[in-house]
Amino acid sequence: MSSPLFTPLTLASGATIPNRIAKAAMEENMAAAGQLPGDALFTLYRRWSQGGAGLLITGNVMVHDAAMTGPAGVVLDAHSPLEPFREWATAAKGGGAKAWMQINHPGRQVRADLPGVAWGPSAIKVDTGRTRGIWADPVAMTPAQIAETMERFATTARRAEEAGFDGVEIHAAHGYLLSQFLSPLANQRTDRWGGSLENRARLLLDVARAVRAAVGPAFAVAVKLNSADFQRGGFEADDAAEVIRMLAPLGVDLVELSGGSYEAPAMTGLAKDSRTKVREAYFLTLAEDLAKTSPLPLMLTGGITRRPIAQEVLDGGIALVGMGSALAVDPELPNRWHHDADAKVALAPVAIEDKAIASAASMSRIRYQLRRLGSGRTTRPGVSPRLALGFDQLRLHRARRRYSTWLAARQAS
Repeated sequence: MSSPLFTPLTLASGATIPNRIAKAAMEENMAAAGQLPGDALFTLYRRWSQGGAGLLITGNVMVHDAAMTGPAGVVLDAHSPLEPFREWATAAKGGGAKAWMQINHPGRQVRADLPGVAWGPSAIKVDTGRTRGIWADPVAMTPAQIAETMERFATTARRAEEAGFDGVEIHAAHGYLLSQFLSPLANQRTDRWGGSLENRARLLLDVARAVRAAVGPAFAVAVKLNSADFQRGGFEADDAAEVIRMLAPLGVDLVELSGGSYEAPAMTGLAKDSRTKVREAYFLTLAEDLAKTSPLPLMLTGGITRRPIAQEVLDGGIALVGMGSALAVDPELPNRWHHDADAKVALAPVAIEDKAIASAASMSRIRYQLRRLGSGRTTRPGVSPRLALGFDQLRLHRARRRYSTWLAARQAS
């Protein structure tokens, strides 16, 4: 009998995902010149497309050219040429997988050494303790900026569809802008976007409506949402359940559950919380609780590396299993699971005491694997996280200069 992992999933829009394994979004920071996808991303996504996952979700694509999670991020807005994105979609779909573009605005979660803007619901800076100084000082968004941002999401979604992607995922997790509006810690507004959960969710709901209106009925629209922020007084599981109910009537097909932010990096396995499963399927307990009442199918991402754990996720009422780090190390893992249920990958824990630095090193180690795959080489999961972080910083320093020059020229034209 075939494993449920390899059965199709049909969404409300009519879109069908060939199996229940998704390559979750990871921030590649691998843009070519002009903040566009290039050969490295095409090669990387061809590798994944041949690896057996039913769905590939891109790393976050920026909806605002002056608001970047990193200087080598990809931008898709009204002025971006579409041909590189068409090639990206073709590469991702070549092996039979569906391809969704994750679309995002970082809000206040941008580095101080980047040009552009640092916007947030309120003028409250990201606080990562000893590394707090790396973050920009944000300004509270005006109503006009909020409306403009909603339109940017819709424009990026429409252009993603034109480029041949099968869907988009709106990023409202991990402390980025839409997640900031949801958080009572980051959002201390007293107008219609602050206070009650209904008000704090307003921007996400408006973005979801605008995106659904901008694309065709068969184009998938998903939302990535924190199951919890893992910060005292922050966005909690009960809030997530209510937001999912709010999203259900808006034409959203699926909600991906994750957790944490740069302030509390649960998404890299660094949360110390009784509700997170040790080292694998970090948010499974929370997701199982949410699945009991969710009107939408759910996807769970975070720490899944073994087929029995993936099956446990499905058994918990979750529709789709998301994997990031495991597929960065072994893009063929879903294919290997077909004939070897014990196949797995292993990454040693990052032994750095400071959570913010440990999280950055963990992500750098993954990006190191992605760059190797994008250049046609094999991965090196044993690379030192500290060494990978150092390589990343040097590479991003060069990318920062290139991005600054590009943005200045674009704004002057």
